[in-house]
Amino acid sequence: MRVLQAARGAPLTGGAAGPGPDEPGVSRPAAPRRVALLVGIAVAVLAADIVSKALVVANWSDRSCVAGRNSPSAPVWLLGGFLKLCESRNPGAAFSIGGPSETILFTAIAVGVITFIVRSARRIHSLAWAVALGLLLGGAMGNLTDRIFRSPAPFRGWVVDWIELPRWPVFNLADSAIVCGGVLMVLLAMRGHRLDGTIQPAAPPPSAPDAADASARQPAATPPAGPARPAGPRPDRQPGGDGR
Repeated sequence: MRVLQAARGAPLTGGAAGPGPDEPGVSRPAAPRRVALLVGIAVAVLAADIVSKALVVANWSDRSCVAGRNSPSAPVWLLGGFLKLCESRNPGAAFSIGGPSETILFTAIAVGVITFIVRSARRIHSLAWAVALGLLLGGAMGNLTDRIFRSPAPFRGWVVDWIELPRWPVFNLADSAIVCGGVLMVLLAMRGHRLDGTIQPAAPPPSAPDAADASARQPAATPPAGPARPAGPRPDRQPGGDGR
């Protein structure tokens, strides 16, 4: 029996042979360096966001973003007025989107984003995806920290924003990280780069020889039939005669 199994290629151990780690459809364990890069970027973004907000609240709490240049509460102007630094409390999402009524909703969205990134970290083998998800994770945790610990209430806290550009809403470092990570994710998806480090091949466009072959394989059209000949005796033979 063992000889027949070996001849037919069946496993001798009695167990079904599972797919290998390199076969399609099988998720490989995440590379430790990629996960470490993701965590490192997320921690750096979170630390920079917390420290910058603490400094803003301690030093620029009286700097209003809507005050004029000659006002005692005027913001700090840099780069010839191109960059404005001030303090603003945002109950909504990034870039002051939304209002106080949506604070709980945006808190739940941030928790969902963080959960998705943590679960996706098991499949990361791409350096670029590790950077993108690290930026997104750090920014989401930075704003979520404000919503949990700042006034007016836990999970209803207002986010501290302090950077303003001309014709652009006030934002913070966490918002910048979220936007940069999101843009990088879109670019990677458009170029076919996957979390597992593989690249999705693009479908080749149809070429001219292929079109010619397709037309050659089509059945030829049948020519139209001529007029039917009337039924009757042949002209060289008379009915009842021998044709001579």
